[in-house]
Amino acid sequence: MADRKPIESWLTDMDGVLIHEGVPIPGADAFLKKLRESGRPFLVLTNNSMYTPRDLHARLRRMGLDVPIESIWTSALATAQFLDDQRPGGSAYVIGEAGLTTALHDIGYILTDHEPDYVVLGETRTYSFEAMTKAVRLILGGARFICTNPDETGPSTEGPLPATGAVAALITQATGKKPYFAGKPNPLMMRTGLNAIGAHSESSAMIGDRMDTDVLAGMEAGMQTFLVLTGLTRPDQVEDFPYRPSQVLDSIADLVDRV
Repeated sequence: MADRKPIESWLTDMDGVLIHEGVPIPGADAFLKKLRESGRPFLVLTNNSMYTPRDLHARLRRMGLDVPIESIWTSALATAQFLDDQRPGGSAYVIGEAGLTTALHDIGYILTDHEPDYVVLGETRTYSFEAMTKAVRLILGGARFICTNPDETGPSTEGPLPATGAVAALITQATGKKPYFAGKPNPLMMRTGLNAIGAHSESSAMIGDRMDTDVLAGMEAGMQTFLVLTGLTRPDQVEDFPYRPSQVLDSIADLVDRV
């Protein structure tokens, strides 16, 4: 990696890198403080579409982590950006929470169950059979199927929860239509995020705890990639993949001096 340009901007995943089960990971605060002081553009990314950047800013602040609202990039924002590029001023039937509905409202989308252009599926803790049935019928009627992210399970203090990818699989089985996923590992989420902060992939780095989403998306977007071992991927699993991160580190603390 000696011929790579110096890192001028940083993208980092949130869960498993900065926090774990609602608790900051040691070194996260120092890393974020160094980024803010450096003036370099950065983004904290999450595939979770439930919360708005303002919500996440407040949640992180309660944990002692100061991340500016404009430095938070979610799969809901990436989805909204994608739809705004594809069909400006369109309409959508949405299954999801405020993070997704707010992002779509902000681009001027009409949320409706009457002949929508898209069915948009995001994260929620209250997936209902009625909503899924409506989504199936709308897709069979011609609506295009979009999902915020492909994660099949999500974390909770009680254990794994069914997530967007699992519900998407149910709808696909019922309709025969596969969705387009806007979130990681789609490099679209990285590229739209980089565009949002005016950064370039050749001088940017992605930090994550998952080989199959964070590292894959960062690599495909052309960035340097750092895998930290404070989340889902264990050291012995790295060699299971046909690609490698630029570097494997114990935690975010190992990157503080790189900023």
